[in-house]
Amino acid sequence: MTLLERRASLSLATIFALRMLGLFLVLPVFALEAAKFPGGDDPARVGLAMGIYGLTQGLLQLPFGMASDRFGRKRVIVLGLLLFAVGSFVAAMAASLNGLMLGRSLQGAGAVSAAVTALLADQTRDAVRTKAMALVGGSIALMFALSLVLAPALAAQIGLSGLFVLTGCLALAGVAVVLWVVPPEPVVHKNQPRGKLSEVLRHAGLLRLNLGVFVLHAVQLAMWMAIPALLVQAGLDKAHHWWVYLPAVLGSFVVMGGSLFPLERRGYLRAVFLAAIALIALVQLGLLLVADAPQVSTLATLLFLFFCGFNVLEASQPSLASRLAPAHVRGTALGVYNTLQSLGFFVGGLAGGALLKHLGAQGLFAVCAVAMLVWLVLAWPMKTPGKA
Repeated sequence: MTLLERRASLSLATIFALRMLGLFLVLPVFALEAAKFPGGDDPARVGLAMGIYGLTQGLLQLPFGMASDRFGRKRVIVLGLLLFAVGSFVAAMAASLNGLMLGRSLQGAGAVSAAVTALLADQTRDAVRTKAMALVGGSIALMFALSLVLAPALAAQIGLSGLFVLTGCLALAGVAVVLWVVPPEPVVHKNQPRGKLSEVLRHAGLLRLNLGVFVLHAVQLAMWMAIPALLVQAGLDKAHHWWVYLPAVLGSFVVMGGSLFPLERRGYLRAVFLAAIALIALVQLGLLLVADAPQVSTLATLLFLFFCGFNVLEASQPSLASRLAPAHVRGTALGVYNTLQSLGFFVGGLAGGALLKHLGAQGLFAVCAVAMLVWLVLAWPMKTPGKA
């Protein structure tokens, strides 16, 4: 990478990290803490409160992405981070499950993912795009691992409301990074004509990626409705769940670095991509088989394999989307992509809670396995773009 590419990649990864750390700090304890609110005894309502963030983000990712094509990436990113901070503070003041839903909805309104990834694509060459996206994906996964270590201790000290206050402060720190650290955006992308949505929606390669990111994040959030309880059932106290999560995430980084980048350079990106989908499907089948009598060692192995597949897909999918999309509609294309990603979060939280309530953990993992296998079939005809 050039100096500018490194600066752009690291600063934009920092924005993602600050924003996602706030979200992830809530995720491991949300289901347990939300149960203390009136109405929190209903898993479906708790799942809705957790996943509604994805609904509002899904509704606004495309408008934000298109606006970034027309008005500039940085303006849109700052606006989105400010909305996210407001939602965090509203959730911090909530006294009911409905108040939490409102705050989570406003958090989702800060839909900056499309604009951030479009700006990163603007400032990096195709040859290093996957590596740049992997830095973003790696920062997200690191924040996830860090949140699993910090969340139980912080929740015990400052409660769920304190976690939301911290989330809002992290978003404001992200605004400072945008204004003073991120390199200036290319002049060519300021005040340019609005991209055509129809051009994006007719693109077969982008459609496959959009479906894939929806399934991936729906499965991710749905399975986390059951994983914490399985670890407790296996005899691991919730304060020690990070003993499983952290090694799994960090170990998966090593696997990704040793497989994705070398194999991409040799022209095997498609094979790695499809293998990652198949791996996550097998993990869901494994979770289905052990759900009745879970053991910590088995769950740790399955979660390590899950993160191996997940991190490969998190790095390669946005890179492929940015390379397949024409430059003049890149923000629009990534807006559609991130819309489906956010809707996946929403559907995963909502469906995960409902499946857990009516079918139990085994039914939940069975549905997740089927979803991954359907994605594998539909992704099979994919082709990787050439490097410009």
